[in-house]
Amino acid sequence: MDPDTEVESILRQENEVKWKRPPSSYGSMRSDNEEMQDESTEEEVAVVLPAPTTAHEATGLQLLRSESPETLYTMTTQQQPPEAALIDTRSSDLGDHEEDEEEEEDMYEEEGVNSPEPPEPFEPDDTMQTDENCQPGRLHPEQDLPHIFKSIQNSLTGLTSEELFKFRMLFSQWEPGIKHEQVMEGDLLDFVDRILEILGQDRSLMHTIGTLESMNKDEQAGELRNGCKRALVRAHLKQHLIRKHQVIREGVVRAGKHNLLNTIYVEPQISTCGYGGVDPSHEFRSHSLSPLQVPSADTFVSLNNLFRLQKDDGKPVRTVLTTGIPGIGMTVSVGKFSLDWAELRANKDLQFVIKLSFRTFRFLRKKPLPDSQKMSIMEVIEYYYPEFKDVKYLEEEDCKFLIIMDSFDCYQAALDWENTPVINDNYTKAHPDVLIVNIFRGTVLRGARIWILGRRAAVSQIPSQFIDVVTEIQGFSDEMKDDYLTRRFSNAQRAADIVAHYKRLPTLRMLARQPFVCWMVATVFERCYCYEGYGVHPPRLTPFYINILVVQINRRLQFYYGKSENDLKWSNEDKVLLTKMGKMALKMLERNTSVFFEEDVKQYGLELTDVTVFSGLCTELRTAASDGRRTFCFVHFTFQEFMAALYVFTKFHTESKNVLDSRSTHTPDYFTSTYPTKSAAGLVQCALVRTFSSSLGHYEMFLRFLCGLLSPHCHYSQLTGYLYRHNTPKVDGLDEVRRLLEQQIQTAPGARVENLKECLREMIQEDE
Repeated sequence: MDPDTEVESILRQENEVKWKRPPSSYGSMRSDNEEMQDESTEEEVAVVLPAPTTAHEATGLQLLRSESPETLYTMTTQQQPPEAALIDTRSSDLGDHEEDEEEEEDMYEEEGVNSPEPPEPFEPDDTMQTDENCQPGRLHPEQDLPHIFKSIQNSLTGLTSEELFKFRMLFSQWEPGIKHEQVMEGDLLDFVDRILEILGQDRSLMHTIGTLESMNKDEQAGELRNGCKRALVRAHLKQHLIRKHQVIREGVVRAGKHNLLNTIYVEPQISTCGYGGVDPSHEFRSHSLSPLQVPSADTFVSLNNLFRLQKDDGKPVRTVLTTGIPGIGMTVSVGKFSLDWAELRANKDLQFVIKLSFRTFRFLRKKPLPDSQKMSIMEVIEYYYPEFKDVKYLEEEDCKFLIIMDSFDCYQAALDWENTPVINDNYTKAHPDVLIVNIFRGTVLRGARIWILGRRAAVSQIPSQFIDVVTEIQGFSDEMKDDYLTRRFSNAQRAADIVAHYKRLPTLRMLARQPFVCWMVATVFERCYCYEGYGVHPPRLTPFYINILVVQINRRLQFYYGKSENDLKWSNEDKVLLTKMGKMALKMLERNTSVFFEEDVKQYGLELTDVTVFSGLCTELRTAASDGRRTFCFVHFTFQEFMAALYVFTKFHTESKNVLDSRSTHTPDYFTSTYPTKSAAGLVQCALVRTFSSSLGHYEMFLRFLCGLLSPHCHYSQLTGYLYRHNTPKVDGLDEVRRLLEQQIQTAPGARVENLKECLREMIQEDE
């Protein structure tokens, strides 16, 4: 049977029986005139076939609809609520239908439709819609379901019955998400309704265009593409963001090991009143040495509400700056924000979310050809997002979109905020430096919201007049730490073991406020629990800090120096950097201070940016010194103590120097024996003298880290190949160190005993 005969046979069979419209996901479709026909609802309704058509004529079908059950609104299809207006295509006078058929056919051909229009959009009650801005916001009318419905419907109206039959066949063959029967049943309205309900508007739209093009219906495909261009651009952006952020890649990606961001993500606390983001808590020190403060809970703002904030004059913010210490979760928060937008969970009123990281601009800045260094901002966007080619939406005043500019610290170029030429349109070619400054000024991409992210020591150079609000990621609360670690593991018992295990170390529990440290806890302890018998003893602290150090320096090489994962060998410059930072940390410890200044960095032959931005171990405090100088510190006071211990041990291990040896330091009477200063026991004895000669808490953690570094597992297994050469021997004389510590545990003042036991455990315990 040829297609023409088959279609006529199907329609003839339907004409012989009472035709009932399948339930529509949009509810009853009744015309305004049908209210006069309510008393005759039991009257039979038939489909009146039009005269035979040629291959190039419109179908001209007049669809007579019976009542179909009303359905409630759902989030998936955005259906009309029961109280909404009802539409139908039946004639106002069924008895005169045949006489009016020709007139109505002409009307439908003139208007280009043969089915009713979809209902108006309805914004659901949503738990996120808690503020006056109606978060998550409304879609633009051209990106919303009613417009997509009408556009697809209109594009198919001009097809003949044979072409429509062929379209349905091809549509079902190339779309595995929908069944053949679902495509072939019902009329055109049913078809459009059903594919939108099952496939969603993005897939339905793109698949309709693809199917029309495969049928050589380029005119209809082009009209649909042009009419839904704004929706198509959004769909492409959504696909890009979902592919990029749906799976979170942490550390070195292992085959077969990945996590979904939505599954493991726990939103950190974000404050509009930041002080530097450094946690002032310490295991031994009750008061911080530097002016560290923690914001109050009433300053916290949700990630998806960052662009619901308002300026002091009540106007919505344009530019939001988000900062925090290294490892606090800025990159992951960008991924979650983008994914929530792409999956329509939040910020639907943002028509487009475009990510232009500063790594992007750095790449453009370093392109070798001089001519290529000059591009307009639209050319930059089109280079990375080709779907924006020839799109003028970003010029429109009502186009609300977001540009995400993360990793400001990666740009590594000084920007001239005052003397940079002004650009007033999106198509003027300029150097990347000029484009960035003008984006911040708001002279290009005028309608955009701008989200800037970067480490505080880098973003502090941005003039305050370009920023509407500064936010700071504070990290996890105690409950959030446990929630994060629990989400990461499908094995509930393993998750409970790891949560309980890391809490056995008070310092590690404090440090886990950083999401990066929480990730390290999960990664390290998951591996360790594969060993038989692990978990009996508390974990050791020193191996954990070494892991953090190695990861941060490797990230430095990748992010700022462009090294690949297979080329992360530490150069001599990297080793010198850590040694000099350790020396500075020791001097700070001796002065009993936790802050340093630019002149301190220069005193040790270091570059400020290397230390405060690239290392991942330091940050800038928001509060300046009394004389106006910029103030810096380590990301936590324990990192300063660890780096000081690392410097002392490195000098001993590689140069046989005991930098703690001081003839002027009085040895307490309870040291019953002395050891050569260049031996391991002599080194620890000098550290003990300093510890016991100072107030409680001054050198306790330093001593613990120094004893931990003496462990072969730490200095030989973990640091060899990084900080030390492969042929560097192990430290010997550890038996003497053990006897020394055991003696001091017996004779030291009671307040020191527990820490001395921890020092001994750090050195002799073999597991991590």
